[in-house]
Amino acid sequence: MATTMAAGEERAASEVLRAIARHLNCLNEDSKTTRKRALEAIKRETIDKGLSSGVLQEVFTCLLKSLLKCLSDPMERCRETAIHMLGDFIRCVPQPEDSLPYLMPALTQRLGGKEILEPAEELRLSMVEVLTLTVEVCGRHLAPYLDDMMKILQRTIVDPFPDVKRESCKCTVHFAKSVPEHFHMQAESLVKPLMQTVSHQHSRVRVSTIEATGAVIQYGTGKNVDDVLSHLAQRLFDDSPQVRKAVTVVVGDWLLHLRDRYSYFHKLIPLLLSSLSDDIPEIRYLLYRTGALWEQENEDDLKDKMDFLLTPPDLYPAGVARPGLGCRELVVRNLSNLLPALARDVVDWVAGTRVKTAQLLYALLLHAEDHCTQHLQLLLSTLYRACNDPESDVVTNCLRSAKLLGTFVSPEVFLKLLLVHLETPSSSSPHTPLMVLAAVLGGCSRELLKPHLQKIADTLVQPDVCQEYQQLLSCVDVLLSVCEKDCCSVSLQLLQVLVTVQSLSTEPHVVSLCKVQGLATVADLYRQHMDQLLQWLSASQKTWTSYSPQRLQLQVIATQSGPVIGEFLPLLMPLLQNCLDPERDPEMRLHIFTMLSKLLLDATHTLDSQGRFCEHLDVFLLELLLPNLVWKAGRTAAAIRTSALCCLLALLQGGAIPPSQLLAVEERLSPQVLSALEEDSQLSRLLACRSLSTLLKLIGPSLRPDALNNIYPEVLKRLDDSSEEVRGVALRALGLWLASLGKDYNSQLYSQHLEVLFQQLLLHLDDPDSRVQDTVLEVLKTGSGVHPALLKQEVEGVRDKQRTPVYCDQLLQHIHSLRKDTCTVVCFLL
Repeated sequence: MATTMAAGEERAASEVLRAIARHLNCLNEDSKTTRKRALEAIKRETIDKGLSSGVLQEVFTCLLKSLLKCLSDPMERCRETAIHMLGDFIRCVPQPEDSLPYLMPALTQRLGGKEILEPAEELRLSMVEVLTLTVEVCGRHLAPYLDDMMKILQRTIVDPFPDVKRESCKCTVHFAKSVPEHFHMQAESLVKPLMQTVSHQHSRVRVSTIEATGAVIQYGTGKNVDDVLSHLAQRLFDDSPQVRKAVTVVVGDWLLHLRDRYSYFHKLIPLLLSSLSDDIPEIRYLLYRTGALWEQENEDDLKDKMDFLLTPPDLYPAGVARPGLGCRELVVRNLSNLLPALARDVVDWVAGTRVKTAQLLYALLLHAEDHCTQHLQLLLSTLYRACNDPESDVVTNCLRSAKLLGTFVSPEVFLKLLLVHLETPSSSSPHTPLMVLAAVLGGCSRELLKPHLQKIADTLVQPDVCQEYQQLLSCVDVLLSVCEKDCCSVSLQLLQVLVTVQSLSTEPHVVSLCKVQGLATVADLYRQHMDQLLQWLSASQKTWTSYSPQRLQLQVIATQSGPVIGEFLPLLMPLLQNCLDPERDPEMRLHIFTMLSKLLLDATHTLDSQGRFCEHLDVFLLELLLPNLVWKAGRTAAAIRTSALCCLLALLQGGAIPPSQLLAVEERLSPQVLSALEEDSQLSRLLACRSLSTLLKLIGPSLRPDALNNIYPEVLKRLDDSSEEVRGVALRALGLWLASLGKDYNSQLYSQHLEVLFQQLLLHLDDPDSRVQDTVLEVLKTGSGVHPALLKQEVEGVRDKQRTPVYCDQLLQHIHSLRKDTCTVVCFLL
């Protein structure tokens, strides 16, 4: 029966060949149209007729050479028809491999030469599609044509037409799987063209190229893994999710099936771990799938761990799924090879690489868990460098990694390294160890951290460490949030750190420490530690300058503690006395006086909160203030005197000094204030006038006549001051001086002093400024009660010379009314 069928197919094939014999002859005609019609006729008589595969096999054998000859036809339509017919025949015949001896050389000639002979890109695509079809149907029969295939693929993979590139990559994958025992011999020749195409602008081309690269490496010798890894790593930054997915799939397959794959695990695993930070969930899942497959393959080796290591560590990151055992084991076994490369890439000059590496570090530690302990030194040095990166994404991911270290590594281990790094910081990035410490502490548990609180607090409070206030604050905040009430044992050290932080910033930070200890107010916290704080500052006071942080710390303590500072004056005064020594740094003294001025203006709620400031007043005035009011040449010394005068005025106005004590020191105080009236600085003269005014208000009536007579001549000089404000204050001071003349002041005996004063005031009664005239008038009215006859005599003597005699008339009228009132009182008494 088979013989009968074969004979029938031979007769049918003979009939077909006879029918197309004339058309075959027409293929050699010079006319393009004739050749085209001949090809179309042959197609109708063969492919379109629906002949059996056996008949087509016979016909194809006879037509093959003619069709291959048509591949070189000058007419594009003829070449196109011939290519499509070849594809149809190869798809339908039962033994397409019989055509290979003729087909492969023809295709190699058209596609595999140094110069591509086929100019039409659509036809090149069709020929590559025919080649792909040939590989699919012929399979291992293509082994003898390995050279031809490689020549073609090397050229078509880099073809200018993107679709040709994609089809060539597809053909490469099929060919590698079809002849694996031969493909490896020349697989290396495809690596270069593939790497030239992997960055093509079309994402579909990049995907196809990556898939082809996976097949070439997997079925090749495996020696070219290093040549392609860097290119694949760059594709992980690709904007197309399909490209990133292709990389992950290819690397996952290598990890499971690549020859000698164990030698490349440390290079492949980072590419897979990088996919964990991808935005597409499907890509992230590929890593876990690969790990699960590897776990199944190595089930015998992992049996104990599969049975017992099921519980995640304490404080495992919330909302993060724990990787499977296979993924974790892959990372752990290659950790020593992964970390050095990662440490290099985290400081790469390309920002994108650094960000990706920082994300990879987090994924790596998430898989390594407690196995990262043995690599802690390298990890910390890597984090220090990475946390100094200008890219915020790099720093954020590295701090997340540092928090994982706190979760997986014992505090006893990491503190031995971290605290040493804090005490000996790098000159280039002294703040990064503090950043890392804060993050690591955030990952610890309260129970594990409690035994080490003292050591941590003692390190943070060291002067060399207390420089980076933002990182210090982070460390304290973490300790307070993690350890809560356990921090009471290191409350002093934490307060010292917070005082240092606040001295370098403007925001208060001690409230959280109060809450942890259950204290109602900040004052209670300072009361608890004020003794130790002042001793802490006193220990280094001899070395302070204007740039010393201790000076700022004193300012924070004194101003923020409120009424508590008044309870510790015996400790505060020696400290101030040393700081305000005239031989110390001028700028520092300037800042200290400014601080004291603010405190003394509200003395009842600060320095004199306990009413004990008077016990230290002699020291404060005679040893702190007055030595700094002594005149010295230079602008710096003048600035110091100005700040000391400001402090003196605050002392007089703040109510911290009783009149009795002020009277006792007046003889030493007044000369310094009066000399300040001659200062070049307008502000100094103004402060001196105001200080005299306040002094006269407090103790003016109690002053001896000699003391009073020493004051007014210096104040009179200020009536000619260049500053209107100083003149006004000086006039008001003279009014207070006149009001201070009590019964002990003999106006007849000291009439010459009064005469000089009245004469000078009357001169200014004729001042061009009406406001000055009004003020002088009021002062003279005050003086009329001291010696009216003398004042009347002086007024009458100058009235006719005044430009505005109306003021003199008002003054005379005032004196007359005073005399009239006096006579009325005398008559009443008689």
